Amino acid sequence: MTYSLDPIPFPHDPVALKRLRHRWGWIVFFGAVVAFFGLAALVLTVSATIASVFMIAIFMIVAGGGEIAMGISSRDWGHFFLWIIAGLFYIVAGAFALAQPFVAAAVFTLALGIAMLATGLLRIYFGLRLAKGLRGLVILAGVVTFVVGVLIVASWPLNSLFILGILLGLDLLFWGVGWMVFGLRLRTATA
Repeated sequence: MTYSLDPIPFPHDPVALKRLRHRWGWIVFFGAVVAFFGLAALVLTVSATIASVFMIAIFMIVAGGGEIAMGISSRDWGHFFLWIIAGLFYIVAGAFALAQPFVAAAVFTLALGIAMLATGLLRIYFGLRLAKGLRGLVILAGVVTFVVGVLIVASWPLNSLFILGILLGLDLLFWGVGWMVFGLRLRTATA
């Protein structure tokens, strides 16, 4: 069995393009719906931030339950207690985020800003280690990520009510536009 290293087979795979071509309208529709929700999140940034906090909290509670289940199925007492304690921390943190979404938004925003600072620095570092023809975009991405991290951390906690909503809205908007462009290109693709 062989595997292709190309993660997106569509531009080079006429069979996949042919199978999807008749669904181009649904793909464009899906993209339009996602883009609409992105625009809505950009207009309702505080609501989108709270929705983001609730989703993160639910994921934390589910992950905590999974960790507790892993602990219960563990055959080693040391692992049992570590899994249970980690799972309880996740559940308590998720429940706190559900109960105090504005405080959780502030914590998540600060964590996001710090993560973007670190990610930006790492991208710049790795970009500098690349060959000259490849490094420009990687370094630019690192600088942009670092600058956004600086902006988030510098205006924290005042930006905590809207930054997660803005990022969610932008993500949904660009994701939706990407699907719309893909669907429209499918329509005009030669089969």
